[in-house]
Amino acid sequence: MKKPRVIILRTAGTNCDKETASAFKMAGGEPELVHINELARNEKFLKDYQILAIPGGFTYGDDIASGKILANEIKYKLNEDIKGFINSGKLVIGICNGFQVLVKAGILPGLNSGAVEATLSFNDSGSFIDKWVELEPQETCVWTKGLKETIELPIAHGEGKFIPRDNSILNQLRKTGQIVFKYIDNPNGSIDDIAGICDVTGRVMGMMPHPERYTLGTQHPRWTREGLKEFGDGLAIFKNGVDYVKEKL
Repeated sequence: MKKPRVIILRTAGTNCDKETASAFKMAGGEPELVHINELARNEKFLKDYQILAIPGGFTYGDDIASGKILANEIKYKLNEDIKGFINSGKLVIGICNGFQVLVKAGILPGLNSGAVEATLSFNDSGSFIDKWVELEPQETCVWTKGLKETIELPIAHGEGKFIPRDNSILNQLRKTGQIVFKYIDNPNGSIDDIAGICDVTGRVMGMMPHPERYTLGTQHPRWTREGLKEFGDGLAIFKNGVDYVKEKL
């Protein structure tokens, strides 16, 4: 089949779009950078793609709250298109600011249609965190199949603390296996050490760490001491998405 088409959604303040596109290209996809206004004006159409990626950055300067303005744009300009995209069996990934967008648009966790059931708030440290972290993946999601028991990825955020709306939401996430990444050494105070979640289908995932920043072994800061790996831990996440589309869609 043709290479899966990946729409990399961008707007003012997006700054990880090219790295995300590069990761999907390495994984065998055909990425395209598309501004949200192109979709709103019907110059581009979401239905023409198989994967939607919302990359990291500081969209609209993170005014009001991180990702909130883009979340509102998606909710009020693209709501039916997004619903149709997901209901047709296609894939969505939101990374860092993209995760914040998915949560604040009510797309994740998606337990009650359209409801905002969680947020990403200020780190407990009260400061921006830029470091490498260890994660424990759970194979309950399309994007996390076959990952190693522990992976390393970088984080870079000021509002990365995952907070469910209440204990009932947290308990549902646990019960349904929607917690797909946990921090081994929680850097930001996230409830239950949560670094990433998916929806109930396992096809829509959001995560705070940046897999697009570790697709090559030389991107790891300790590769000269610990040995050079051909590929970074993040590449497998993108390959999972691309391979799923090739097999299922």
